[in-house]
Amino acid sequence: MTRKSLRGFAAMDPQRQREIASLGGRAAHQSGHAHEFTSEEARAAGKKRHARTALGEAGPR
Repeated sequence: MTRKSLRGFAAMDPQRQREIASLGGRAAHQSGHAHEFTSEEARAAGKKRHARTALGEAGPR
């Protein structure tokens, strides 16, 4: 069995990964590029997701 060596972001401490991701999220919001769902958009997305699972489709998570 071959083991993959972790490199870059995957090799970092989980706490450090969270810090970097948090900085990226803040930067996106400050620059206006982050999408914020309205309650109507979130409701529609939830209904769509639940309708798909009711039909037996797994879909991406």
